[in-house]
Amino acid sequence: MRKIAVLGSTGSIGKQTLDVIRRTGGFRVTALAAGASVSALEAQVREFQPELVCLYDREAADILRGRLADLPGVRVVSGPEGLREAAAGTEADLVSVSVLGMIGIGPTLAAIEAGRDIALANKETLVTAGHLIVPLARRKGVRLLPVDSEHGALLQCLAGEKRPQVRRLLLTASGGPFRGMTLEQMRGITPADALRHPNWDMGAKITIDSSTLVNKGLEVMEAHWLYDMPYDRIDVVVHPQSIVHSLVEFIDGSVKAQLAVPDMRLPIEYALYWPRRREAVADRLDLTGMSALTFEEPDTVNFPGLALAYEAGRAGGTLPTVYNAANEWAVREFLAGRLGYTEIVPQLEAAMEAHRTQPDPSLEAILETEAWTVRFLEERRQTGRP
Repeated sequence: MRKIAVLGSTGSIGKQTLDVIRRTGGFRVTALAAGASVSALEAQVREFQPELVCLYDREAADILRGRLADLPGVRVVSGPEGLREAAAGTEADLVSVSVLGMIGIGPTLAAIEAGRDIALANKETLVTAGHLIVPLARRKGVRLLPVDSEHGALLQCLAGEKRPQVRRLLLTASGGPFRGMTLEQMRGITPADALRHPNWDMGAKITIDSSTLVNKGLEVMEAHWLYDMPYDRIDVVVHPQSIVHSLVEFIDGSVKAQLAVPDMRLPIEYALYWPRRREAVADRLDLTGMSALTFEEPDTVNFPGLALAYEAGRAGGTLPTVYNAANEWAVREFLAGRLGYTEIVPQLEAAMEAHRTQPDPSLEAILETEAWTVRFLEERRQTGRP
């Protein structure tokens, strides 16, 4: 039986990862990590009996330590050093990284250094530090397995194919709940409106990002690093039904597509057991029950976040970090009711325009850039600029 550490276990992807493990029985959980959810993590610990547990929040970790006093075989750690230990400090064969934000970079690097394969659901890791992550994984012989419907689909479509014969990658996007609307029509959108995704059950941050197409922009940058593909050969196509999860076009004009019901447990299961397949943990696709599969160009006029992602990705250096950090700040402010929906993407653009890009940044420079972006946007708000 293989061993797995699950980072971000109380979030949407983490809970679904544990559900896949629960249903398939192919892994023993050696470590669990979460942010501050004491009760949720305690329940997971009692079910899966890991040897190491991390709560990033130190006070929450103290509370959990007391609650788990009857389980002397479980060690509780905290903080960034505890998260790195959860990633690399057990005998896990695979580390599932589904923590939110750039906090995922450190433990991912630690796990790779320890020779652990990575099931990656943290977009920020590759978006901001792909130039550090990918070369290290190659040197260590570590596999980076995407926990994502689009990148998992690309992985399946590329299986057995020679890369020189690939013409382009096509990432599909549902278009979100506001597809077809103009900026003017979107001005009154509330967080409750934006959190109603038409097809997927995801966490709040990713759901908002999907509605602005920023999530697809992040996925474009991920695809660049995962599949060593230049940006002019990565395209996005809007597919409202979310049945075709991505496609690969070859030089002879042939196109391969991966189809499945929109259920995140499918790409999770594929990443966990790659290159083998297991019995399905989700519903099967009924082709006869579908009326149509449609595709259209993305609307980058009313949803400019996607075009900004290409700009950031092509520039490289610290600019993708600015794009990501500005979006995290703006989404947080929107969900808190302090920023309008149509003001989210302009924050990204303003920060990118003000930033002086540094090439080939170290991890320290990446984190400094994140801090600079937040300071810039906070100061910009204080001066009353839109």
